[in-house]
Amino acid sequence: MKGCNVKRQIIKIDEDKCTGCGLCVPDCPEGALQVIDGKVRLVGELLCDGLGACIGNCPEGAIRIEEREAEAYDEKKVMDNIIKAGPAVLAAHIKHLKDHNQDDYLKLAREYMKENNVEVPEEKVEDTPMTCGCPSSMMKDFRVENFAETELSVGVVQSELRQWPIQLHLLNPHAPYFADADLLIATDCTAFTFGDFHRRFLKGKALVMFCPKLDTGLDIYREKLTAIFQDNNIKSITLVKMEVPCCNGTLALIENALKNCGKNIIVKEYTIGIQGEIF
Repeated sequence: MKGCNVKRQIIKIDEDKCTGCGLCVPDCPEGALQVIDGKVRLVGELLCDGLGACIGNCPEGAIRIEEREAEAYDEKKVMDNIIKAGPAVLAAHIKHLKDHNQDDYLKLAREYMKENNVEVPEEKVEDTPMTCGCPSSMMKDFRVENFAETELSVGVVQSELRQWPIQLHLLNPHAPYFADADLLIATDCTAFTFGDFHRRFLKGKALVMFCPKLDTGLDIYREKLTAIFQDNNIKSITLVKMEVPCCNGTLALIENALKNCGKNIIVKEYTIGIQGEIF
């Protein structure tokens, strides 16, 4: 199919929203993205697999997936770029394919490695410094750490946070901590207002936080939530919001996202008063 156009999923970059920060570039091991003339560009359709690993690290919501006529994805051409980038990028790419159940592409990648005498990397990715941009959006899954064995000072309350980042603009819908997760969606002020937030609401859950009043791009939030619900087996959803009027639309936002992806998940809703009481 090389050189032919097919109808498939591929990323689209909104240049009006893109600031050229480059946060998405390190999360595309296929090498399909580059910052050119102050904007992130898709430099080769045949390099983009359309799985959207770059989306979660765009703070402006400038990247989305669309279905259109595009040059067919070429796994072996991608491997040419990845091998040059080194073993860490190769390991990230192999993990990326496995996480998205891309068995056909994975088979081609392994054939390429065999044909070119490339050592198969350990199929895990360690946290490494980002080549550009801000570490605030670097994905971390804290579940791999054994908190039960952590020695804490007397009186210190242990955090129940399982992942990073937590802000909806920065979250990757395909992050591993969303798989088979109980999901907590909380508006920003709740964690500061309700004193027992970690033990009462956060423990054992993946976290999504946003502010419906101050954040821009609620349509982007709706699309991001739709992707999280659609691409993962979310077992339960808990919403914690404030009693203030600007939080009133949060439940409708979640229900609209569920409707968009055809999922029927009951949302357990809690409202926090401005003095920390639960309604």
